Amino acid sequence: MLRKITLGGREIHYTLLRKKVKNINLRIKSDGNVFLSAPSYVPISALENFLISKEDFILSALARAALYVPEIKEYRNGEVFRILGEDKILRVEEGEKNTVSLQEGYIRLFVRNTSDTELKRKVLEKWQRELCHDKVLTLCREIYPLFQKRGISYPQIRMRKMVSRWGSCQPQKGILTFNTALVSAPLSCIEYVIMHEFAHFLVPNHSADFYAVLSAYMPDWKERKKSLEANKRS
Repeated sequence: MLRKITLGGREIHYTLLRKKVKNINLRIKSDGNVFLSAPSYVPISALENFLISKEDFILSALARAALYVPEIKEYRNGEVFRILGEDKILRVEEGEKNTVSLQEGYIRLFVRNTSDTELKRKVLEKWQRELCHDKVLTLCREIYPLFQKRGISYPQIRMRKMVSRWGSCQPQKGILTFNTALVSAPLSCIEYVIMHEFAHFLVPNHSADFYAVLSAYMPDWKERKKSLEANKRS
């Protein structure tokens, strides 16, 4: 259901989703679309009061979305890619095999045909996905013992492209899913996302209890979250 509300003198359109959830959840995608999910019994007046209470957050998020223009890569020499929080310069070289390696501030991309843009894209993206997967798995194994003590079984780890979320948790199924775009983030930020999702096994919502758990395990999570968002915008 598409609805609208006036915030800060501006008419904001949002999509209302009635779901079997315990709390009101607000989500703003990178393209500026606003989604609000809530239980069927919560009246519209309560939802509007909730949105009004989040006015500053909503307007700031929409302002960032308006400034965000996805960069189109051509996969040529000199282009910059952010890998684990550090900017790396791309070097494209002809090689017998399609491979990628990191070396002193550079990404060395070896391909059989250096003029084939689609080939270069596929090879580099495959390498990025694999690197992200390796780093996420390593950090999951390091973090898991904290939750093993609380009776949590080791989850199934999945990776995929996600438009507006860094990760998600399915507590009942024992699944954690992480955004492959995390490959651009510093390890400390990836660690924050993993800790955040693991914490949902203990508290499957974003209530005060959830943030109390997160703060207990990672006292500096707010600073890491800010760093993660800054990395995304730069």
